Amino acid sequence: MPTMRYVILQLEQQLQFVEMPADYAYQLSALNLRLHKEIDKLTASNVPVLPRAIAECDQLDLLDEQLSIVGGLDYINALERSFAELHESHYPLISLLTEIRALQAQLEQWYEEEMETL
Repeated sequence: MPTMRYVILQLEQQLQFVEMPADYAYQLSALNLRLHKEIDKLTASNVPVLPRAIAECDQLDLLDEQLSIVGGLDYINALERSFAELHESHYPLISLLTEIRALQAQLEQWYEEEMETL
């Protein structure tokens, strides 16, 4: 069984829990911080609203049935789609998309390798 970590994201009063392979959780947190640093520079009209990474943990037991855990690849795929849809003309959006897609590719490879070992 692979070791997983959980990245906890917050948008206003909503929490989101993203399950990541342990070796990649830090990369998601770092990507989130970078996106927050750069998002205000975007001039497109449909800039996505991003939750902020607030914590990471090794184990997570959700006690509220209304909360759920999102898979890391599902989260990064949705993130990539939201940035790929932007029509940005002033900020070099490609650098942010490159970072998102790099983590996306790493996760895809990780999941493929995990499926082969099952």
